[in-house]
Amino acid sequence: MAVNHRKLAPAPREESPGLVPETPEALPERFPVVGIGASAGGLAAFEAFFSGMPADTDPDMAFVLVQHLAPDHKSILSDLIRRYTRMRVSEVEDGMLVRPNCAYIIPPNRDMAFLNGALHLLEPVAPRGQRLPIDFFFRSLAQDQHARAIGIVLSGTGSDGTPGVRAIKGEGGMVMAQSPESTEYDGMPRSAIATGLVDYELPPAEMPAQLIAYAVHAFGHPPRSGAVPPPRSDNGLRKIFVLLRAQTGHDFSQYKPSTIQRRIERRMAVHQIATIDDYAQYLRQMPAESDTLFRDLLIGVTSFFRDPAAFGALEEAVIPGLFAGKSAEVAIRIWSAGCSTGEEAYSLAILLAERQETLKRRFKVQVFATDLDARAIAAARVGLYPASIAADLSAERLARFFTAEPGGDAYRIHKGIRDLLVFSEHSLIKDPPFSKLDLISCRNLLIYLGGEVQKRLIPLFHYALNPGGFLFLGTSETVGEYPDLFEVLDRKLKLYRRRDDGYAARRLPLERFVPPLSARDPAPPGAAGTTAFSIKLPLRELTEQTLLHEVVPCAALVNARGDILYLHGRTGLYLEPTPGETGVSNLLKMAREGLRPDLTTALRQAAVNRENVRRAGVRVKTNGAFTRVNLRVCPVTPDPTTKSETPLYLVVLEPAQPCEGEPAGPAHAAADGADASGTDTDARIVALKEELRSKEEYLQTSNEELETINEELKSSNEEMQSVNEELQSTNEELETSKEELQSVNEELATVNAELQTKVADLSRTNNDMNNLLAGTGIGTVFVDHRLRILRFTPDATQIINLILSDIGRPVGHILSNLVGYDRLVADTQAVLDTLIPKEQDVQTTAGVWYRMRIHPYRTLDNVIEGAVLTFVDLTEIVQAREALRRSEDLLRLAVVVRDAHDAITVQDLEGRILAWNPGAERLFGWSEAEALRMNVRDRIPEGLREEALTRVRQLSQAEVPEPFLTQRTTKEGRLLEVWLTASALMNEEGKMYAIATTERANRSGSET
Repeated sequence: MAVNHRKLAPAPREESPGLVPETPEALPERFPVVGIGASAGGLAAFEAFFSGMPADTDPDMAFVLVQHLAPDHKSILSDLIRRYTRMRVSEVEDGMLVRPNCAYIIPPNRDMAFLNGALHLLEPVAPRGQRLPIDFFFRSLAQDQHARAIGIVLSGTGSDGTPGVRAIKGEGGMVMAQSPESTEYDGMPRSAIATGLVDYELPPAEMPAQLIAYAVHAFGHPPRSGAVPPPRSDNGLRKIFVLLRAQTGHDFSQYKPSTIQRRIERRMAVHQIATIDDYAQYLRQMPAESDTLFRDLLIGVTSFFRDPAAFGALEEAVIPGLFAGKSAEVAIRIWSAGCSTGEEAYSLAILLAERQETLKRRFKVQVFATDLDARAIAAARVGLYPASIAADLSAERLARFFTAEPGGDAYRIHKGIRDLLVFSEHSLIKDPPFSKLDLISCRNLLIYLGGEVQKRLIPLFHYALNPGGFLFLGTSETVGEYPDLFEVLDRKLKLYRRRDDGYAARRLPLERFVPPLSARDPAPPGAAGTTAFSIKLPLRELTEQTLLHEVVPCAALVNARGDILYLHGRTGLYLEPTPGETGVSNLLKMAREGLRPDLTTALRQAAVNRENVRRAGVRVKTNGAFTRVNLRVCPVTPDPTTKSETPLYLVVLEPAQPCEGEPAGPAHAAADGADASGTDTDARIVALKEELRSKEEYLQTSNEELETINEELKSSNEEMQSVNEELQSTNEELETSKEELQSVNEELATVNAELQTKVADLSRTNNDMNNLLAGTGIGTVFVDHRLRILRFTPDATQIINLILSDIGRPVGHILSNLVGYDRLVADTQAVLDTLIPKEQDVQTTAGVWYRMRIHPYRTLDNVIEGAVLTFVDLTEIVQAREALRRSEDLLRLAVVVRDAHDAITVQDLEGRILAWNPGAERLFGWSEAEALRMNVRDRIPEGLREEALTRVRQLSQAEVPEPFLTQRTTKEGRLLEVWLTASALMNEEGKMYAIATTERANRSGSET
């Protein structure tokens, strides 16, 4: 039984439309969330389900529908569901908050998860045909909603949703399944029902009524804040334990009451039973309910390589140590306690198999996997798991250690791994443990057991492990009060190694596990609590051990409290077992009559003064007579290699010689007789005085101890009184704090709402600023003191080759598109050093001109935190400036043309006159307006027109003819001899588009 429960988290609610989930702390509204999964035949099942919903009331819960859909086909499920329900039906968008009385439909080609009250969409990883969206969603729903998670499995093929059913039940939720006879395809419902975890098996039309009845009973009356919870009926709980033990043979009274109470309350909600006493009566009337409750209490939520970090540490730090120094004939024994359906046990076996492949050797490996649940053990023995385990295993391990079943909906463990495991039903509480183990894995089981049981199990694990063996616990479990039994390998991942400090085993109450060794056991000295060594001893050591047995009297190695760690010799004359429950043997309690006072005094003196203490002639009563014995207590100096920090003492007991005490044999009788001689009387008086002195020392020691104890008790009493007063004061403060916290909580709620409004305003302002910067068309780059890029606008990418991943990089590392300007970094640094802005016109390789401005970045507090580079497009201004320059040049040329005495004209290639200056008007008589309507042929005499065409051809061939004398006609019809100079006017492409002529009258000629 490997279960991992989480705390119940409040379900979120939505205060404003949107897709961004809010924090759960700000959402007091909590409601059940129903996940409904279906595959083939699911449309009809959905229709029947929502047809059974009440038409006039709201169910006060949310419904999330997950169906196997074709990735390239639009689903009609939303339109179908809207016909049969009054609830709002929506196809899920990423991040959509879940509200009560709404239905949500998964979109095609998406996996969906539930987190913090919102639905999140993910791209599927598995190929089409191997996706398990229902199981994926059920697991996330259980982890987020805990007891408020409800799962419903409808018609479909395969086993999708079965592991999700286990997850929901493990978190205390409720599960329904469609009755197989009412389905079109019964694969999914039958797989869920086979787990034994389904609470209701109904046709879809009957599910809503039962669902609403369950929700009303379980969640219909939430406790008010500050209300006192109803008293729990411990008597009814004990009755349930009695009935469970009678029906199943297992006692759950030693489990944590909170766990048991939670599971019982869920079963009460299933049957709509109000009190625990009524449920106990129901158990008596319905014996089958005991089996169902038993299975609920043993729900195992587990998976392959659960908690990958822990298994990774196990693989690196523990598994190699299991094989180190082992021969192939020595078996490696592992115990997986509470294995549930076997996933973690098989995970251990896979790690062992991989290690053997790495070492290229074969070892004897035995993995004992045990659990209380017979059904779980039966499933583990089969080794057949749903296809969803692919999410927990790497592709390599899945291919190496598993075989896909026909149809692809399940995997079976390889026989080579299966043969490493032995599965059996076993109770940690009442059954004996396995022994001689190298590793014990007991994860997420101790957290459900009471403290007393845990105190028994940790020493049991220590006993069951070999020296240096390992213990693997769950992340919420520890070894508790026994840190001296186990060495911590990884505190976070709960990996421990058994301690072996030479006497740790003797501190354990092992009598409950194995019978103690007798005094005649041939165990060599120093091997107490361990098996005899078969290794041949050196001759010197063998000789020394034999002399010790022959010479040294009885002795005991103890600590300051008198706990026996090691006994040497036959001590029966001086020690006897104390009656009652056995545990750690104590020398002071086992001392026979007459020995205890001197032994107590001597041990205390040795502990206080750290010196040898000797008592001679101590009278010890043995078999009705008294025996004289010499007592010696010596502090033991530990060897440097010993890992003990506890002071140890050696108590030596040896028979007293007659000269050291009273005479032996008959002298005893003479000393006690009424007719003793004078010598015997003196000896008796001496003995009585010695005994009186011993009694006085013992009494003095007892008085000192009593005074010390009284002082400690007085001090403790004063401290307790002070603590009591502090607790009373603290209680009053807590009452006041409670009221203050309630007030603060209300204030925080108000502040939270205000902050949310401010966040929305800031988000809107940020959007406005981004749009403003992008809309201005000004390239802007923000840099910090180290010239690292902080932010830039889209237009800046035309000047500097920036992408989003360049944020944080120095601006000098980015290639710019500027031509003839390479001082960007130097100029920016100069602005930061001098705080004097800089302006410069720059041009890009695309021919675009920009006005670059660099100025310091100032905060509202007038603190310089970097620089701002802006680039304003000047292309139009530069072009206008150039055009203006050309216009000015043309203006100056026009003035020259206007004021010239020569006739200056422009004509196109067809001969049309385009320009006519005042000189031409004076020379030829036509005004400018009249000339612009004329063709140049109108001014050339007919006989000279062919020559004019020849001149034009020369100009078109880039030939520049010399000025020549020709004739032109005036307005009055006269022929005028003129010197004519012609020039070709070329466009930007180098082609002639017009001809400019300059004509001057030949003053030496004559007019016709």
